[in-house]
Amino acid sequence: MLKLIILDRDGTINEDRDDYVKSPEEWVPIEGSMEAIARLSHAGWRIVIASNQSGLGRGLFDMATLNAMHEKMHKLLALVGGKVEAIFFCPHTTEEGCDCRKPLSGLYDQISSRLGVSLKGVPTVGDSLRDLQAGYGVGCEPHLVLSGKGAVYRDQALSAQFPKETRIHQDLYGFSEWMLHERDVQMEALRAEKKA
Repeated sequence: MLKLIILDRDGTINEDRDDYVKSPEEWVPIEGSMEAIARLSHAGWRIVIASNQSGLGRGLFDMATLNAMHEKMHKLLALVGGKVEAIFFCPHTTEEGCDCRKPLSGLYDQISSRLGVSLKGVPTVGDSLRDLQAGYGVGCEPHLVLSGKGAVYRDQALSAQFPKETRIHQDLYGFSEWMLHERDVQMEALRAEKKA
């Protein structure tokens, strides 16, 4: 099985803002998210990001600023031993009618093409319905975090639009704990099969 995880950015890794994250100063990691990525990296998972960044298309920031935000993320990750392998983003607004803006699956198609792999069964993690719909459209395993926009689901049930296989986690750190435990369970099951 390919050890790949696809993460949303805003609301999943870093704090989201109603007025968009527009600068490195506004890019603030959610508590535990850097450590979560580090734990997954240490366990051999390849981490990539798929993110809508319509602030580019809206003229709220430019590519140099987006790169500076991501440089901040990479540096913070390096401090705890984590790594994000690649960042795929959609710069378009809804009005532009592209195929890469989530909930469409264009970013995931790009990931599949760039890495030369099928994404069937690959965990995808996000804080909104559109994040999970985009990944589910190419066969990813959907995981919702209750940080960012996902916080609304702390007090209410998921709508029927969510894939029925959706697993729910408190935040990215909670997802990492589940993944590492689930991995241990799977490894134990494989060992038991070999012995049988």
